[in-house]
Amino acid sequence: MNSGMSMAGGVATDPVSGAEPARPARALPLARAAGALLLLAYPAAVYFGLTLFSPRLLGALLLGLMVLRHAGRIGRFARATHAFERALLALFGLYTLAIMASNSERLLLFYPAAMNLLMLLLFARSLIYPPSMIERFARLSEPDLASAAVAYTRRVTQVWCGFFVLNGAIAAATVFATRELWALFNGVICYLLMGCLFAGEWLVRRRVRARAESGGHA
Repeated sequence: MNSGMSMAGGVATDPVSGAEPARPARALPLARAAGALLLLAYPAAVYFGLTLFSPRLLGALLLGLMVLRHAGRIGRFARATHAFERALLALFGLYTLAIMASNSERLLLFYPAAMNLLMLLLFARSLIYPPSMIERFARLSEPDLASAAVAYTRRVTQVWCGFFVLNGAIAAATVFATRELWALFNGVICYLLMGCLFAGEWLVRRRVRARAESGGHA
């Protein structure tokens, strides 16, 4: 322990002021959470923002939200991910720069479709080079997955690939519709569809797990 610090109630304090030292790292999770929430609200921000701001400024907002979303973990991400994934995210960053450079409203509106394409490529690659994306998520809470669970997570990853294809195609089509329809689908309907998929998968998972447990006790 640093000799210039003392412990009070299990918390390090400054011996002169008695105050806790600054903890800038504590702000990072809040920054990432704020970035995630703002990205979810991005279609609404675009819909209302285009009446006041240029596509270039909204593209800069998107880039800023991406940086905020991944604040404090860029180095760890670079070390822990595959070069393919880093390249995809770098291309996505270039996409936001292209919005800023071109000041194109249409390019800005393609953001949801581009995001679906990014997710499709990440999930599809994980099917070719296991573990599948859903298996990675599952192992965060259950490191020792049975072979049946691994097969199940692979099927769920395939389902999500299908979702990204369908959702991305509709998102791309709305770019050529009215701005209101674009905002309705990309800001409301797509999240409802994702919620339905999450809920449906949760119900199926419960049934599959119950069936496996009953079979194990037979």
